[in-house]
Amino acid sequence: MKTRTEFPHRAREVEHAWVPLSDGTKLSARYWLPEDAAENPVPAILEYYPYRKRDHTRVRDETMHPYFAGHGYCAFRVDLRGSGESDGILHDEYLAQEQDDALEVIAWIAAQPWCSGKVGMIGKSWAGFNTLQIAARAPQALACIVTVYSTDDRYADDVHYMGGCLLTHNVDWGFRMFCRNGQPPDPDLVGPRWKEMWLARLEENRPWLTRWLEHPRRDAYWKHGSVCEDFAAIKCPVYAVGGWGDGYSNAVPRLLAGLQVPCKGLIGPWGHQYAHRASPGPRIGFLQECLRWWDHWLKGIDTGIMEEPAYRVWMQDTVEPSSVQEELPGRWVAEDRWPSPRIETREFAINPDGPGDTAKAEAAFTLEPCQTVGQASPFWMNKGTSDGAPEDPEDQRVDDARSFSFDTPPLKEDLEILGAPVVVLEVSVDRPVAFVCVRLCDVAPGGASTRISYGLLNLTHDATHERVEPVTPGERKRIQVRLNDAAYRFPAGHRIRVACSTSFWPLVWPSPSPVTLTVHTGASQLRLPVRPPRSEDADLRSFAPAEQSPALPTTELRPPAGRTATVLRDLGQGRITVHDVRDTGRVRIDASGWEYSSIVETERSIVEGDPLSARVWMRCELAFGRHGDLDLCIEGSTAMTSTEDHFHLETRMSAYENGRPVFARSWLDKIPRDGI
Repeated sequence: MKTRTEFPHRAREVEHAWVPLSDGTKLSARYWLPEDAAENPVPAILEYYPYRKRDHTRVRDETMHPYFAGHGYCAFRVDLRGSGESDGILHDEYLAQEQDDALEVIAWIAAQPWCSGKVGMIGKSWAGFNTLQIAARAPQALACIVTVYSTDDRYADDVHYMGGCLLTHNVDWGFRMFCRNGQPPDPDLVGPRWKEMWLARLEENRPWLTRWLEHPRRDAYWKHGSVCEDFAAIKCPVYAVGGWGDGYSNAVPRLLAGLQVPCKGLIGPWGHQYAHRASPGPRIGFLQECLRWWDHWLKGIDTGIMEEPAYRVWMQDTVEPSSVQEELPGRWVAEDRWPSPRIETREFAINPDGPGDTAKAEAAFTLEPCQTVGQASPFWMNKGTSDGAPEDPEDQRVDDARSFSFDTPPLKEDLEILGAPVVVLEVSVDRPVAFVCVRLCDVAPGGASTRISYGLLNLTHDATHERVEPVTPGERKRIQVRLNDAAYRFPAGHRIRVACSTSFWPLVWPSPSPVTLTVHTGASQLRLPVRPPRSEDADLRSFAPAEQSPALPTTELRPPAGRTATVLRDLGQGRITVHDVRDTGRVRIDASGWEYSSIVETERSIVEGDPLSARVWMRCELAFGRHGDLDLCIEGSTAMTSTEDHFHLETRMSAYENGRPVFARSWLDKIPRDGI
């Protein structure tokens, strides 16, 4: 990573500014802009997050926004209502209020004397979501966006439900946001009212997970903020970026296919960080790529970006499975448009001896239930940090052995796929509530099994995920499981494996009863999106090397412990526990003296043979303050369990000022399962 210190424009920073809203609320902003912007107005780039510009994203912000300012933009970073130093309460994610506020923020920015009147947006994850949602509101000054690791469909492709199945990351994310909602503002910025603001946040806080569990179907709650409901509402150009190690890559090809505006898509090997700092590598000059986009749409400079192929992806080569991947082998490939007419669907019949070109006589195979299938894929996504966190799927053989596994013969030649594999199964189950997990794996000659993609389907749901009907036990039905998009080269001599199961713990909450699955081979298929070679790939423009602006000066007061993850097996009880801890250490920001730290611990456990033993437990400890002056701490915990008919959620939060308790509350919630 190159740190750049010389830029075309000298920039200045405004550490804190208030953006007034029409209802009297003030949002807190930090921004950077060229020194001469008052005389020579510039376009603005807005990033709009609830993740606290004062501490949580400050180190990252420093390496990115001054870079944009140094190239002739005002880089504007705003905390959402109820977060950071902004007024108000944050009641849930992606509310209409969040979008309404953004419309006012954009109008306010565009009206400033240092702004040319044109605004772009950039955002990752939450801010990637709201860039799309705000673009769908079509504010007049918004000229283009860059949306990174986001989704157009809040139900199908977020942390909550996948294929109608409940992801345990739903618990993880809901609890983390519950704790973040109780964080205090910095008194140095908001003044004496800081404690009133803090206590109001604590008093108004509620476990968001309860509301998410109350909406297990794709209803109006999830359709709100899902721009796929009306792609035509987005009027400005869109650059959509994803990573194969991230949880949101499916949205990029859907946006390319659905949007009716100029659009580009980019998917690299990365986890959940901006591509100039993400792992696994290779990293790219992502900030330079953004500038090419901004310069074209905000300054009218011909950078050539719109003459390049619409869809560019990292075609991954085969790699030994490992929970830690620092860099993935492969090459950049591109398609001029998406969907691409070049992609060919190759159909394999799933036969008793594995997928083949023609279907053989039907045969029924029955798989007895096993609750611990999924140990080799414990995490929903790679967070993309460079701390060696073990977040990638491991060798799948431990799970393949307890699943239906169907292998092709060794491939006679390389086979490359780009797109979403689909598995069509003729199945029956013995329970009224069940789901199916399907994994696609690359099996090396030595036997190692690398997970390439996977998909889930709740068998009680119809195709829309809006209606639930119990499965008739023993009734044969034809299902279609769409797997996550992938770009991968299966080399000659390797085998392609399709593995099916009725559990996927700890990633997916189990069905209420153990499920026996029957698959009818000969009537089932694997459909792969095969990509023929494209000679033009060799001539693709190379990305610039990764670079950034100088890092923020900080002092490490307690070293981070990084990310640890262990799988524990209790031989006496038969309980499998996945335990992980992320300790960021304690850091002081030298310029402000503000200190912060974070520890989050998670346990996800289940007893073999007993799906009702599933339990997710989490605790967090967040601390803020200034040495010798202020010491603020938040402690929280949650535990989720279930019976056949209900989820049970127990949550607690306490807060302390200089060691004295100022707040404590607990919540007990009971939510119907409704087909989960």
